[in-house]
Amino acid sequence: MTSAVEEAARLLGARAGRQVPLGLLTTYRVGGPAALLVRVGTDADLNEVAGVVAATGVTTLVVGRGSNLLVADRGFAGLVVVLAGDFEAIDLASTRPTVVAGGAVALPALARRCAAAGLTGFEWAVGVPGSVGGAVRMNAGGHGSNVAACLLDADVVDLGTGSRRTVPTADLAFGYRTSAIAADQVVVRARLGLAEGDAPLARAEIDAIVRWRREHQPGGQNAGSVFTNPPGDSAGRLVDAAGLRGRRLGTAQVSERHANFIQADEGGRAADVLSLIREARSLVHDYGGVTLHPELRLVGFGDDELAGAVGPLGQTGASAVDPIEGPTT
Repeated sequence: MTSAVEEAARLLGARAGRQVPLGLLTTYRVGGPAALLVRVGTDADLNEVAGVVAATGVTTLVVGRGSNLLVADRGFAGLVVVLAGDFEAIDLASTRPTVVAGGAVALPALARRCAAAGLTGFEWAVGVPGSVGGAVRMNAGGHGSNVAACLLDADVVDLGTGSRRTVPTADLAFGYRTSAIAADQVVVRARLGLAEGDAPLARAEIDAIVRWRREHQPGGQNAGSVFTNPPGDSAGRLVDAAGLRGRRLGTAQVSERHANFIQADEGGRAADVLSLIREARSLVHDYGGVTLHPELRLVGFGDDELAGAVGPLGQTGASAVDPIEGPTT
């Protein structure tokens, strides 16, 4: 391990685990270990970790639900931070219809809680298997809505300095699966402006979304949509048109059900998933002249593994909250 990792391990002591399986914390369930992993359950815990990051300069990755990360088979040679405890809290009552949710809250759970309470405007999130923090950072969306449509503001902590500020939606520069939140910033809480509505109708919409996704999207080990949709088109349609539906490379396969999903076999290799991503991008480019951009974040891969793809693949090498799957088209 690097000197920064060793120093971080010394400062964190028993709070951090060494060589902790990281791939198993993602929905792909492939990939190697994190050199260090620490779970933080309070603001004070997070401040202490930020102090260690600032003191050591250790490369840091914040993982929520792991629903859009592909971890290299060799793992991640840095510090992984997992939010838990207080960051899993949901407040539906104090400022109703405004909802306050911690960065570690699972989107499907939050969507169901809001619907049951008769708070509407977040039903779309029931099918997005990510965290609130990741959703804010990537302006997650689907089924005709996204985070930008309901977010009022977010509490953001800078891991390098420990500073914390509340950022209003207007300052987040939301775009298609993007925001102004930097790689070394962590969304710890979000405030959502929802509306009073009818709980049975909201639950019916939840059920309809879940049913649609079960009928149209695969289960198993995947990270949702692999590529963002190019303007005016569908990434899944392009991958399908390029003849890649069902294409297998080693332990990875383009889904037969939805061509913008790549499945990993149980016990599979991240290298096979990456190879299939590269092949899909190359063949789509050859077919239609379109360069697809991965919605996945690639963790721990070296430049040699990323070489040869059409355009940049977007490796995550510094602090990042896990982004999550995009539109269902």
